[in-house]
Amino acid sequence: MSTSTTSALTTADPDAPQRRSPLISWLAVLSVTTGIFSVVTSEILPIGLLTSIGSSFGVSDGTAGLMMTVPGVLAAVSAPLVTVATARADRRLMLCAFVLLLALANFLAAVAPYYWLVLVSRIMVGVAIGGFWSVGVGLAGRLVGRPAVGRATAVIFAAVPLGSVLGVPLGTFVGEVTGWRTAFAGMGVFTLALLALMLLVIPPLPPVRATRLHVLRDAVRAPGTRAALAVTFLVVLAHFGTYTYVTPFLEQVTGIGPGTVTLFLLLYGVAGIVGNFLGGATVVRHPRATFVGAAGLISGATLLLPVLGRWEIGAITLLAVWGVAYGAVPVCSQTWFANASPDTPEATSVLFTASFQATISVGALAGGLALDRSAPSTLMLLGGGTAALVVLLGGPKRAAGWWGGGSSGHGGDRPDTP
Repeated sequence: MSTSTTSALTTADPDAPQRRSPLISWLAVLSVTTGIFSVVTSEILPIGLLTSIGSSFGVSDGTAGLMMTVPGVLAAVSAPLVTVATARADRRLMLCAFVLLLALANFLAAVAPYYWLVLVSRIMVGVAIGGFWSVGVGLAGRLVGRPAVGRATAVIFAAVPLGSVLGVPLGTFVGEVTGWRTAFAGMGVFTLALLALMLLVIPPLPPVRATRLHVLRDAVRAPGTRAALAVTFLVVLAHFGTYTYVTPFLEQVTGIGPGTVTLFLLLYGVAGIVGNFLGGATVVRHPRATFVGAAGLISGATLLLPVLGRWEIGAITLLAVWGVAYGAVPVCSQTWFANASPDTPEATSVLFTASFQATISVGALAGGLALDRSAPSTLMLLGGGTAALVVLLGGPKRAAGWWGGGSSGHGGDRPDTP
């Protein structure tokens, strides 16, 4: 994500930063970044271990996909509720509490003797996601000086693709070598170490502007916010309805083993980082074109996978395209929400988190239901068709009304800014 992009996402607090050494300030930023990395990795870790976990408890791949559905639902609910309920609480203490909850959730999954206990652990993960995201992503302006806010926010959001690049492939590798429970236990240990770091380097952060329900309500009513909700829903639904079950596809259709699956997911994650920075470089000037382009590439990749994904070269090429495309989606969505309501950055962070996580859960659930009733190739076709809707609805001639843009004096290629 570019600095110019992120400047719209975070408003520096007038009372910040506290007078501390630059080293400690940036260590605080890196601890928040690592927290986002832990949250993202914990959430999507089951994707690479789906078949192993399912076979351990004797459940289908679709039922195992509930491990992705449950956190999304809880994160969507907890993001606004926790933010409003803790409006007057020290943000440092809240971050540490969510990290501790995340560690306990991973340890519970590692020792769970029954599948329902794994789902309980995923409920805990969901609450941690919603709370940490909503509080953490808007703190850059309170940790570093005003000139460095854009860079600090870019560093924080870079943790999102890093979770796919490092977290999921590494967790998948550990799971294949020593068992999936070890992967969750290792994530728990890592998160506890992060908790210690956060307690050392993050200063007390008393709330400055309380986010109340009426602030969230006003932000939702902005035309640009409604457009952001619609586009985010379609793209994220298409992505997580298919990517959650990419491991069964690669094993059953491409015919590769677990070790090769790990390499394929690693390549996908690397492509995601490239897409993140490409999207960040273009979304400010061309938000609609960037979002439509990303949706089009996701659609094309998933529609072609049932045909070209039967061969390893075809599957790995399309996964790389898919990774680049989806890597741009979070920055596009974040920018759209931020520009729709620029005066309430924490409220827009809450709305972004809630909508994104709710759609992750819907996509994982819908994909699991479709997979249990059809085949991995059919699932890819359904996802590709869903992503294609964004291209059809967001075309140049139809976009003005649907996207809520076109009246800002920028040729219709900018989101509404109130």
